[in-house]
Amino acid sequence: MSEFLQHLINMLVLGGTYALLGIGLTLIFGIMNVVNFTHGVLYTFGAYIMFIVVQQLGLNFFLALPIAVLAGWLLGATIELTLLRPLRGSDIDTTMLVMIGAWIAMQSGTLWIWGGVAKSVTTPFPEAPLVLGPVSVSWLRLFVLAAAAMLILVTYLLINKTSLGRAMRATFQDHDTASLMGVNVDMIYTSTFAIGSSLAAAAGALLGPVYVIFPQMGDLAAVKAFAIVILGGLGNITGAVIGGFILALAEELGAGYVSSGYRDAMGFLIIIAVLIFRPTGLFARAERVG
Repeated sequence: MSEFLQHLINMLVLGGTYALLGIGLTLIFGIMNVVNFTHGVLYTFGAYIMFIVVQQLGLNFFLALPIAVLAGWLLGATIELTLLRPLRGSDIDTTMLVMIGAWIAMQSGTLWIWGGVAKSVTTPFPEAPLVLGPVSVSWLRLFVLAAAAMLILVTYLLINKTSLGRAMRATFQDHDTASLMGVNVDMIYTSTFAIGSSLAAAAGALLGPVYVIFPQMGDLAAVKAFAIVILGGLGNITGAVIGGFILALAEELGAGYVSSGYRDAMGFLIIIAVLIFRPTGLFARAERVG
C-alpha cells in the first residue's frame, strides 16, 4: 500500500507539469488550428533559461521561474509574428512544414550553443525528503507540484474570467464574427501562441532541476503533450489537465508494477485504446476551449 501511495505522489508531480504541456498545446490548436511542433523545443528553452538564471547569473532560484515563463512568452510571440502570421490563410500542411522546420532549426541551434553535455540546476531545497507516514517526497517536487497547480489555476482564470479569455473563446467559435464584433484576431492569435509557449517553457523550467537538461529533452515531452491532447480531446483545457494526470498515473504504475523500461509504453497503450474506442478524446465536447 505504501508503494502505491508513493506512486500516487509521484503522479501528482508529473501530472501537473504534463497538464501545463497539454494546456499550452491544446490552446494553440483549438484557437489557431496550428499543430505546434516547436512545443518540445519551447519546453527545452524554459529549462535552459532556468539554468542560465540560476547557474550562470547566480540569481534567486524562485525568481528564475517567472523569468522562464516571460522568456517563453516572448519567444512564442516572436515565432507567431515571424513565421505564422505571414502564413495566415495557408493550408494546414504548409503550416506544419514550417513548424517542423522551426523545430529542427531551434533544436540544432540549442545543440550548437550548449553542446550535448547535460546540465544540472542547483536548488535551495534540502536533500532530506519530507516524510509523511509511509511515503516520502522531496521538497523540490513539492515546489514543482505547487507551482504547476498555481499556473494551471491562473490559466483557467485567464481563459474564463478575463476579457482576453472571452475574446479567445469568441475567436475559437467564429473568428470572422469575432472580428466583426471588434476583436483584434491577429492580437488574439499572437497572445494565444505566446501563452501556450510560456506554459511549455514553465513545464521545462520546473522539471529541468528535477532531472537534467540537454538539447533533445523536449522531443519526448512534445510526444507526451500530443498524447495528452489526444486523451483530453483537441481544444479542451479541462481534458488536457485530466489527460496529463491520467498519462502520469499510467507511467508511474507501469514503471512500478511492470518495468521501468515500460514507463513510456504504458501511457501510449492508453492512447492507442482511446484512438480505437473514442478517437475524439475522452472529454471531447462541442465547445472545446474554456
